Amino acid sequence: MEGRSQRDSGTYRTKHYGVYVNGVRKPCRLLEVYYINRKPSSSPTSLLKRSTISPVHLRRASSTSKLPKSNDPETKSGGSDGGSDQKHERGSGKDVRGAPVSWMSFFLLFATGAGLVYYYDREKKRHIQDINTNSIAVKEGPSAGKAAIGRPFSLIRDDGKRVTEKDLMGKWTILYFGFTHCPDICPDELIKLSASIDKIKEESGVDVVPVFISVDPERDTVEQVHEYVKEFHPKLVGLTGSPEEIKSVARSYRVYYMKTEEEDSDYLVDHSIVMYLMSPEMSFVKFYGKNHDVDSLTDGVVKEIRQYRK
Repeated sequence: MEGRSQRDSGTYRTKHYGVYVNGVRKPCRLLEVYYINRKPSSSPTSLLKRSTISPVHLRRASSTSKLPKSNDPETKSGGSDGGSDQKHERGSGKDVRGAPVSWMSFFLLFATGAGLVYYYDREKKRHIQDINTNSIAVKEGPSAGKAAIGRPFSLIRDDGKRVTEKDLMGKWTILYFGFTHCPDICPDELIKLSASIDKIKEESGVDVVPVFISVDPERDTVEQVHEYVKEFHPKLVGLTGSPEEIKSVARSYRVYYMKTEEEDSDYLVDHSIVMYLMSPEMSFVKFYGKNHDVDSLTDGVVKEIRQYRK
């Protein structure tokens, strides 16, 4: 059984507790509790004299009302003990929230970086592979089906005779479009073509006819073309014609050319740098660009000839 008394001094309240044992009231030890001053003060809250509760009734008192936090040195020391326990837990290797860097965050950072490096490396390799695949496709040209390249034409051969596409039937033919005043590209391509013709003969036993068609009809006369082609290969055939005839044959083979004005009324001609492989029926088979060398051009033509025979 419990009894209590209360008095109010105006500045603080003191509560006395007692316990009845066998009908006799006995005082109990006190536990300090702060109360808030009821009178106005310069500070928002003033802490005054502390009253007490018996440790026996601590559990009952805490269940009925919440006690304000104490600034007692013992309470602070208890908090410091709790802090030491937390420090001990941190030292034991456990992850503590609020730490600047933890093992888990370091691991996630490392995993993310490794994943990004792997992703970009894979994308780089795939991009390079796509470029190589596309370059090979452009390098070799189409190998299946019939493209709308080539049609009947009539031009003048370098010996002065007029010829048509029918005069070239019966043999494999490689056509190249250029002009005799070309400073470097045309000579290089014709030298490559001439060397390939001889190697194709050695490897396949097939005579391929090389043909040079001028895209500069104003300056490339029959005599000029004749003197030009005999410098490269004895089998190289030179063809020229009127501006309309050259325009027609170039359009049928999808060849681009344009005259470029220079000083002193001299000019160059920009044009496509392509060789066209034609079958014995003068049907388009494949084209070869400037990126082919003698060996690759030879291998490509020999491959087409062997497939044609099958």
